[in-house]
Amino acid sequence: MTWKHLCAASKLSDGEPLGFNFGDQRVALYKVDDDIYATDDVCSHAFALLSTGFLEGHIVECPLHGAMFDVRDGKCRSGGYSDIRAFKVEIRDGEIYVYLEESAANRRAPGRALDAKA
Repeated sequence: MTWKHLCAASKLSDGEPLGFNFGDQRVALYKVDDDIYATDDVCSHAFALLSTGFLEGHIVECPLHGAMFDVRDGKCRSGGYSDIRAFKVEIRDGEIYVYLEESAANRRAPGRALDAKA
């Protein structure tokens, strides 16, 4: 596993997910009440990007079929679909870093933002 730089924290807005690609791995970032979370960007049910979905509070809704996931832990909250991965997040000097697996293994990690300056 390794820390990957994604973008400046100022690039995120509350309620507006943002997607990134790292080879074959897709990651979505979410800002909720000044905390930043990261999950898989692809819905566990079918190929749909959660970063193009609807974020309300800590719940992101898949734009394709309405599956809902908690961005804090990746747990599916509706539809009975599989959970998605949530990743550790750090803010370093105003930049967002996410702890990503080298391969698409199925391990999960907490997704709550940690401010490295604190």
